[in-house]
Amino acid sequence: MASFAVFVVLLVPTALVNNFAGLLVLRFLQGFFGSPCLATGGASLQDMYSLIKLPYVLSLWALSATCGPALGPIISGFSVSAKNWRWSLWEMLWLAGPVWIILFLFLPETSTSNILLRRATRLRLATGNMKLKSQSEIDQRNLKFSKLAIEAFWRPMQLMFQDPSIAFTAVYTALIYGIFYSFFEAFPLVYADLYGFNLGETGLTFLSITVGVAVAITAYWSYIYWMVEPEIRAHGLGAPERRLIPALFVAFFCPIGLFIFGWTGDGSVHWIVSVIGVGIFTIGIFLLIQCIFLYLPLTYPQYAASLFAGNDFARSTLAAAAILFSRPLYVNLGIGPGVSLLASLTCACVAGVYVLYFYGDKLRARSRFAAK
Repeated sequence: MASFAVFVVLLVPTALVNNFAGLLVLRFLQGFFGSPCLATGGASLQDMYSLIKLPYVLSLWALSATCGPALGPIISGFSVSAKNWRWSLWEMLWLAGPVWIILFLFLPETSTSNILLRRATRLRLATGNMKLKSQSEIDQRNLKFSKLAIEAFWRPMQLMFQDPSIAFTAVYTALIYGIFYSFFEAFPLVYADLYGFNLGETGLTFLSITVGVAVAITAYWSYIYWMVEPEIRAHGLGAPERRLIPALFVAFFCPIGLFIFGWTGDGSVHWIVSVIGVGIFTIGIFLLIQCIFLYLPLTYPQYAASLFAGNDFARSTLAAAAILFSRPLYVNLGIGPGVSLLASLTCACVAGVYVLYFYGDKLRARSRFAAK
């Protein structure tokens, strides 16, 4: 909540800045201070819900992360056309400010260790017994700053570097997230330049992402309710790789959707065809992310926050880079070849999903974290 407050405050100077360098710096700081909400959201939900119900709430969390960037151009497209680019920042302030106030006033703590720490503090004040300690106080009595820094900064990277299965999920998520963010450069080149859409109409094409997510979440909830829940109740959670079963099928949606978008968005084919391709791609990435987000905390439950933080760092880094490299890529190669290049990378990752499903337990057993 503290970092999100900084994010909200930074919206004001970002909307008022008068030079491009200052805009870049302020936007970077906004991303930096806004990222903890994304990095810890999954772990917070894991605190709040049982494992059997966790897929439902994680999918709603992912819905926000997927549809949020897609709704941005829709919300700002017409206002920017009517006014100027600064209105997009003011709109973010109007949306984010009340959210922060509501969260600050009403959002409860979810971390079990923090809840017990507060309980111990209240009991000490009520009883005068200073010997009452929570488990986190006992564990952190001799905790050094260096060890704390390792847990906060090095552990997410260490998990990725030393476990091939975690590394693959980070790379795969980063790739599909980067492609997703490259659409912010591809859509104007396709729908504005080739189909003659104005800025607001171009923003409306992002609704294909929202429709794709709606289809994906309906199918996913049906799968969880009718197949996964009965299996867990009858046989327990099973291996983490069981959460990857939908990914074995939907991984093909990513290259299929990309090829449709790349080779029909040339101005000669009706625009709805390429939009359908984007929807198919969105179904693929949404369900893939769901599978990965359920797989990660089950691999090393004690490092759930670090796993989500490392994955968030990887995908956010490539997403930020995608905004920079995607336009030169699409301009120099063309939309068709450029999108096909990215689609070929997702084809290679399909094989990785099958390797992870069939051999993930063996890869995890070789990790130094397996025994912890």
